Amino acid sequence: MQQDVPPDYDGGLHGPQKPARLSDIVRSMDTSEDTTIGDLADSLGERAFGALMFIFAVPNAIPTPPGTSAILGLPLVILTWQVLVGRQSLWLPEVVRKRRISKEMLHSFVSKVTPIMAKLERVLKPRLGFIVSSNLAERLIGLVAFPLALILFLPIPFGNIPPAAAIACLALGLAERDGLAVILGYVLSAASVAILAAVSSALYAAVVAFITTLFGG
Repeated sequence: MQQDVPPDYDGGLHGPQKPARLSDIVRSMDTSEDTTIGDLADSLGERAFGALMFIFAVPNAIPTPPGTSAILGLPLVILTWQVLVGRQSLWLPEVVRKRRISKEMLHSFVSKVTPIMAKLERVLKPRLGFIVSSNLAERLIGLVAFPLALILFLPIPFGNIPPAAAIACLALGLAERDGLAVILGYVLSAASVAILAAVSSALYAAVVAFITTLFGG
C-alpha cells in the first residue's frame, strides 16, 4: 500500500531532506572560474538526483557553446542509469569527474536557465505523488530517461533538443515531486522518439533515392 508522503520527502533518492529549489541551486553556482564535473556534483551534494539530471540535460535543449553535449552527455548517461537501477548516491568515474566546464559555458547556462526555471517553479508543486515518490516510480523515470540520454550522447545532427527537453522535464518532476511534470516528461519522451524515427526514416529514404539516381537503378 502506498504510504502518505511526508512534507519534507525529496523523491526517495536522498532521504528525508527536501532540496532547495532548482533555481536557487543554479543561481548559487560560481561562474567566475572554470570548474570540473566532479566539483559541480560535489557542490550539489545529496540534494537530489533530479537537480543533477536537470543540470546535465537542459544545456542541450537551449543554445549553448559548442561541445556541451560531448561534455555533459556521458555524465547524464551514467546518472540516468543509476536512477534506473535505484542507486541512493551519485557515482561518477574519475575520468568524468575530471572533465572541465569552462566558466563561459557555466555562465551561459546560469544566465539563460535561471529565468526560465523561476517561471516554471511558479507552477511546479508536489502532486500525484504515486507517479514520482516510490522506488518503482523513480526507476521508471530512469528507464525512460536512460535511452534518451544515450540518444542525446550520440552525434545526431539537431537530435539533442527533443530528448534533452524530455529529460529536463522528468528531472524537474523528480526534484520537485511533481507527478504532472513527470507525465509531461513521458509525453515529450514519446514525441522525441517519434520525431527522431521520422527524421531517420526521411534521411534513409533520401540516401536511397540519391544512390538510386546516381547509379541509375
